[in-house]
Amino acid sequence: MPTYTAPGVYVEEVPSSQKVLASAPTAVAAFVGFTERAPGDDPNDPQGLAPRLVTSWTQYENLYGGFVDGAVLPLSVYGFFLNGGSMAYIVRVPNADPAGEPARRALPAADRALGLPVAVESVEPDADLTVIVESVDGGADAEGPSAFTISIVQGDETVESYPELTLGGPRDAATVINATSTRVKVSVQLDAAVDLQSQLELLKPGAYALEKAAPVPVPVSGRKFAGSESARTGINGLAVADDVTMVIVPDLITAATRADGTIDLSLWKAVQTALIAHCEQHPNRMAILDAPPGMGPQQIKEWRSEEAMYDSQFATLYYPWIKVENPAATSGDAEVLIPPSGHVAGVWARTDDTRGVWKAPANDTIRGVLDVERSITQNEQALLNPVGINCIRPFGTRGIRIWGARTLTSDTDWSYINVRRLFNMVESTIMEGTQWAVFEPNDVKLWEGINRTLSGYLHGLWQAGALFGSSANEAYYVKCDASINTPESIAAGKLVVEVGLAPVKPAEFVVFRISQNKQSAN
Repeated sequence: MPTYTAPGVYVEEVPSSQKVLASAPTAVAAFVGFTERAPGDDPNDPQGLAPRLVTSWTQYENLYGGFVDGAVLPLSVYGFFLNGGSMAYIVRVPNADPAGEPARRALPAADRALGLPVAVESVEPDADLTVIVESVDGGADAEGPSAFTISIVQGDETVESYPELTLGGPRDAATVINATSTRVKVSVQLDAAVDLQSQLELLKPGAYALEKAAPVPVPVSGRKFAGSESARTGINGLAVADDVTMVIVPDLITAATRADGTIDLSLWKAVQTALIAHCEQHPNRMAILDAPPGMGPQQIKEWRSEEAMYDSQFATLYYPWIKVENPAATSGDAEVLIPPSGHVAGVWARTDDTRGVWKAPANDTIRGVLDVERSITQNEQALLNPVGINCIRPFGTRGIRIWGARTLTSDTDWSYINVRRLFNMVESTIMEGTQWAVFEPNDVKLWEGINRTLSGYLHGLWQAGALFGSSANEAYYVKCDASINTPESIAAGKLVVEVGLAPVKPAEFVVFRISQNKQSAN
C-alpha cells in the first residue's frame, strides 16, 4: 500500500482478481521434407535447415522455391494454404549434395547472330556468383565496337571489376581476367571470320548469375528425417517451435521409394514412429500420417494391423492418396498422386476457423483434389474405420470428402481427433494463461482467482458448443480448494487444480429407426 502524506486526490490501479484466458492457436502446421532450394538469407543457418515460419504460398516460394520434381512438400504446402491454412513451419531435409563442379554461364552478344561469344566459369565449385556486363561509351570518334566492363558480384558485394575490356587487343577479356581473377575464368568463343569492326556493341548488358550443376541425389535415412533438437534439424528440430500443433512429413514417399519403384516400408515405419514419438513428447501437437501408396483396402488393413502397429492418441492416418494438378510437369503428366496429409491439415485449419477445434474435421470437401487413388465403398470402410484409418471418399456431386475422424489409439476416451485436439488447446491455454500464479501466495485468495479465471474460460467454450451438457455444471468443473491443496502440498510449494471437461463427440453413426405405423379401428 502506498503512503499518503499530503492532502489531495489519488488514483490507484487495483489488479483484477480474474484473468482472461485466450485460446492457444490450434492450426499451426509443420512440414518436414524436400524443397527446391534453401532460403540462404540467414548467415547462422546457411543450409536453411532450421524451422522457418511462412504465412502464405507466396512467402514459401520466395524462401524455398516452387514446385520441383522429386519433392512432394511444395505440393503439400500449397494444398495446406489452398484449404484454409494460414501458418506453417518448413523444415528442409537435405536430399542432395552439391555437384562439386564449377558454376558456368555463357554471356550473350548484343547481336544475336554472334550467339554466346564469352563463357564464364567459377574457380571454386558451386560458387554463388553473378556477372554484370556494362557498356562503355567510347565517344563519337571511337572506331569499332564499344568496350565493356565485367564485374563479379558475390551476394550484394562487387568483389572484382574489369573496365574497358574488348574481345582481342591489349584489353582482351580472357587475357585480363584470367591473369588476375581469383574467382572466375573466361574463354572467348568467337568465329575468327567475324568482323568485329562492324559491331557497335559486343556483349549484351545485363546481370548473369552463374548456373550450378545439378545437385547429386543422396539417400535419406530415417535418422535424417528425425533430425536433432540441438542442431534444430528434422522433426526433432521443431522443439523450438512451441506453437506447432500439426506435423506432416509428405516427402516420406520420396525417400522410401527404391530404385526399382518399390516402397521401403521399414523406412516408412521408422520415420512415422519417430514422428509419433515427437508428438507424444510435445502433447500440444498431432502427427498426420499418410498410408503407403498402391495398397487396396485389405492390404492397408493388414499393414496397419501387422506392420504399423501404432497406438497413439496423438496420431491420425489417412487413406487413400489424392490426385492433384502437377505444376512441375515438364511432359504429359498433368496430374500426380500425392499423400493427402498437407491438404488434410488445411481442412483441419479451416474447420478450426469456421467451426472450432471441437468440430470433427470430417464430412468436408478437400479443395484442389481431382480424384482419389482408388474409390472406397461403405463396406470397405467398415474394415478400416475400426482400426483408425480415416478414408477420403468421392461422393458424386457432394465432392471428395474426408470421411473419418479417428486417432490411432485403443483408448476409447481419445478415439476422436476433435476430442484430443480440444484438450490439447485447453491444456496449452491453461499452461500459458496461468503463469501469473507462479510464486503468488498459495492461499484462498489465489485459489479463488484461479477458479474464476478457469471457470470463465470454460464457460465461454461451453456457450460456443465445445462442451457437452444442458448446463455449465454438466459441461465442466474446476476445483481448487483446501481438499486438494493440503498443508503438505502447500509446504511442498504446489498449487493443485482439478479441471473436468465433457467434450462433444462427433455423431459418427447417424441411425434413424423407421417403423410402419399400422392403422387400427377404434
